[in-house]
Formats: sequence, structure tokens, C-alpha cells
Amino acid sequence: MPTPTAVPATDFAARQALALLAHQRLCAEYGAPFLFFSDKDPLSELISALLSHRTKNTDSHRAYQQLRATFPTWEAVRDAPTLDVQRALSACTWPEQKAPRIQAVLHEISKRCGDENLPPCSLDFLADRPIPEARAWLESITGVGPKTSAATLLFSTLRLPAMPVDSHHHRVAQRLGLIGPKVGEGPAHALLAALLPPDWTAQQVYDHHEALMFHGQKCCYYRQPACHRCIMLDVCPVGQAAVPNKL
Repeated sequence: MPTPTAVPATDFAARQALALLAHQRLCAEYGAPFLFFSDKDPLSELISALLSHRTKNTDSHRAYQQLRATFPTWEAVRDAPTLDVQRALSACTWPEQKAPRIQAVLHEISKRCGDENLPPCSLDFLADRPIPEARAWLESITGVGPKTSAATLLFSTLRLPAMPVDSHHHRVAQRLGLIGPKVGEGPAHALLAALLPPDWTAQQVYDHHEALMFHGQKCCYYRQPACHRCIMLDVCPVGQAAVPNKL
């Protein structure tokens, strides 16, 4: 594959080539293919994703585990006193906001499944829908955005090739010029997904997301990125400006 030079975010074909180059290099750098970290059913993954908003992974995991230990079913979470749910979520940030939000999501899903007094359905039916339709169904629920919908479809046992974009992935993509400097995390989902081959499997999409995320965590830091040792330096305009004598 020819090596593209650093490109402006307006050149779609060049950004496609750069996205594939980043995939190739970063997957090799961080050891793809990566094992899926979750084997939750899609409803459980949806709740887990909601807990992860602006929360460290270790804290959201503890909150999720405590929630499941406290309440035996999602129906029990939905119908419990909100303060009891909030206490179970004390390990994550803003439990006072996330407890009523999660209960509202569970009520909405139960209602859509036919009866808000019955247990919420499994969401396994989303596997039979085209990915844009499945994401639209999830994102029509208040509090569910593009990152959460993609995480639900990709990380859960559905294993559908929808790509989430977290803050690390977003930062790397922005510095490389895959998206413009003013594109937020939400709008970045559609723009970055459009750069990937439409026939990619869930594993390939997962590898792409994880590789860019790992690069953001291990090299392309928010503050003082390690541009001097970055494997993408030759095609990164931010890195080239930071260490111009390296090339």
C-alpha cells in the first residue's frame, strides 16, 4: 500500500487511504486481532455503556458489577426505588444522574417491547436489522447517542460491525487529519465509519477501534504526545509540526 502524505481533512480519498494505513500500522503495533473484552447480551451491554459515560473503565465496571449483585434482573433495576439504584452505582461518576436515566431507558425498552410492566426484552432482535436501522432504534431512546449504540452492537454478543469512537480514538483521528479539528465525538462516528470498507467484519471494525484507542492511550497522549516515537509520524501533521527534525 502506498504511503500517503499528511492530508487535509477535506480530501476524502486521501483520508480513506490514511485510515487504512493507520489500521495496518497500528494493528501491527498493538497486536491485533484483539480479543473482545465483553460477552454481555445487548441489553446488558447497553446499560454498561451508559454507565461508562465520563467514567474510568475500572469504576464503571465496579458500578456495573455492584448493580448486578444488588438487583437480580433488569426488571428489578427498572422498578426499584431510584435511590437504591443510585447507591448501587456509587462507584461511577454522577450516579444521581445515571440511576434515573437507566431506569428510564429500561422503561422505554419495556414499552417498546409491548408492555412496560413486563421485563424489558433482550434486544437480540437488533441482529436482524440493518446496522443503520438498529442504531437509529437505539439512538431514539433518550440518553443513547452514537457511541452507546455502536458499543451495544459491536461489544455485545451481537458482534455487529458498528464502530464506536471514544476520546482516545477521536484524538488520534483528529491529529492525523481523518476528521476536521472542530468535529466532535458524536459527529465523528459517521465520518470515520465512512472511511472503512463496508464489507469489514465485526472483528476488523473492533480491531480498528481498539488500535486507535490503544495508540491514544500509549503514545498520542492528550498532553505531551510522544510524537518522536510515533509510528504514524510521517503522515501526521501534528507530529511533524512538533518534531520537524525527526523526518
